[in-house]
Amino acid sequence: MHDVGYYNGKVGAISEMTVPMCDRAYYFGDGVYDATYAANRKIYKADYHVDRFFNSLSLLRIPFELTKEELRAELQKCLDLLDSDGEAFLYWQASRGTAPRGHAFPTGARPNLMIYAEPEGLTNLRAPMRAITVEDTRFFHCNVKTLNLIPNVLAAQLAAERGCEEAIFHRGSRVTECAHSNVNILSGGVFVTPPLDNLILPGTARRTFLKLCAGLGVPAEERVFTVDELMSADEIMVTNCGCLGASVREIDGKPVGGKDQALLHRLQRAAVDDFADETGFAPDIL
Repeated sequence: MHDVGYYNGKVGAISEMTVPMCDRAYYFGDGVYDATYAANRKIYKADYHVDRFFNSLSLLRIPFELTKEELRAELQKCLDLLDSDGEAFLYWQASRGTAPRGHAFPTGARPNLMIYAEPEGLTNLRAPMRAITVEDTRFFHCNVKTLNLIPNVLAAQLAAERGCEEAIFHRGSRVTECAHSNVNILSGGVFVTPPLDNLILPGTARRTFLKLCAGLGVPAEERVFTVDELMSADEIMVTNCGCLGASVREIDGKPVGGKDQALLHRLQRAAVDDFADETGFAPDIL
């Protein structure tokens, strides 16, 4: 199949799939999701993503019925149905279930599982990004990967309208994350990433880069940094499951970064090699 859709065990082309009108994902965004990339039908950082998914389920008290191993099997089933064994995007979400609209948790509703897989390449690291800054007006549960993404959507749209690829959120002077990525800086030879709390998502690529830094002997810090520090950083790196450390060269129309290319490329190379080692597929992105 060119692409694969899945809903509670039913499988078909994405364009052919339907979802019940009373799925609570549509009334309330009452659900969680996760996503990653794959190649050679191997899921990249599967354990990281499945663990984070189950943590999100727990934080929203969704009584998911599959074990981690059973979920992995369903994800693999969808991936194996793709015609291509190249790079692919794999997404899944669980809602609290299907029930008449009512704010409190419905009695007896069983969670719904939706999955889709389709061919999609990783972000090209040869092309630096442009970004804008946006005041972070999201709620205080950003560590949960919920379906409530309207502020992210609006910020991403604003960035697109200004000819940029990302929006970087900040709460006052504190930088948090991007519309759909984590943001990190290189400063004085140190990889700096915001600390894990309820204001940012615990990104799997962020986790991978911290591990890579440890292996390479690159100092790393998990700490708050400001918009001023962002703008004056040696390098700015955007990371997510499909973006293995893209650099940012412009923020709000001002040039940034470009002052520690050697370390930037060293970390990017390590990340691309890590993807290749885990999947057996070497992406042509660097």
